[in-house]
Amino acid sequence: MKLDGSFGEGGGQILRTALALSAVTGTPVEINNIRKNRPRPGLAAQHTKAVESLASICDADVRGCSLHSTKLDFIPGKLKGGEYNIDIGTAGSISLLLQCLMPAAMHAPSDIKLRITGGTDVSWSPSIDYLRHVTLAALSGMGYNCGITLVRRGYYPRGGGCVEAVIKPSVLKKAYLDDNICGTIEGISHSSNLPVHVAQRQATSAEKILTQNGFDASISIETNDYKSTGSGITLWCGTAGSIALGKPGLKAEKIGQEAAEAILPDLRPGAGVDVYLADQLIPYMALAGGGSFTTRMVTPHTMTNIWVTEQFLDVKFSIEKMENGLSRVWV
Repeated sequence: MKLDGSFGEGGGQILRTALALSAVTGTPVEINNIRKNRPRPGLAAQHTKAVESLASICDADVRGCSLHSTKLDFIPGKLKGGEYNIDIGTAGSISLLLQCLMPAAMHAPSDIKLRITGGTDVSWSPSIDYLRHVTLAALSGMGYNCGITLVRRGYYPRGGGCVEAVIKPSVLKKAYLDDNICGTIEGISHSSNLPVHVAQRQATSAEKILTQNGFDASISIETNDYKSTGSGITLWCGTAGSIALGKPGLKAEKIGQEAAEAILPDLRPGAGVDVYLADQLIPYMALAGGGSFTTRMVTPHTMTNIWVTEQFLDVKFSIEKMENGLSRVWV
């Protein structure tokens, strides 16, 4: 199969989903124009590591897996269990690497145990807390059997974070996520190599805004002295979440405000999942043989994931704009 990596939003999502489904279905794939629509096209370090890691768990024959390569051939073999140590080598996102491995790993005949070093809380990717408390919570309800443990955090640019994951053979069932019952909004406000009050101020700011909007909030504080320096906050409630990361010169109160204001639109009545979880669910819904969700907006990421998934699996997704302004996606 040949895929155009510049389709839709033209980022790394095409690569991750295509390779995962290639490994699941045993379908060889050739991807061209990889990340063509990005400022630095081609494979970055985290992408090459994702390709190498997936290849190792399915004995794939790979050609073109090098930095900045815009073409890749991936010929999968049989999936296998085992223990794997993966070092991204940069602050590249551990969560995005897991996105590439997780759909395939559940089809292995025995447990897959991963120890991954890289970035846990970095820009343009789900935080490890979002992956654990939003993505994995939703997938667990579908029958996905996985445990993810945070060993230490890693921020940009130094990285050095570490996550352990155990993925067990799983059989997915259909899920209908057409409403999200949200009680208390939970969260973790964290920092490393910074004054303790930074994480506290992030949490206090977020809690104030959430309370003003009628929600109860319970945000824990986590401070450490890891190799890398940084801060951030992840909020979640059921199948909705938000992330905000610290930046030099950005006040802690602003970070908490960003996280609180980001989750509120996805908690609208009738919205089953947030816009980020929506695109992550697409391949799993197809592998489960059906399901649906509602969301406030169908993003280019979601549309791209639908397109890639339909290339590998005999499924057809439908999208309906509802009277309340939300969208319903089903297969």
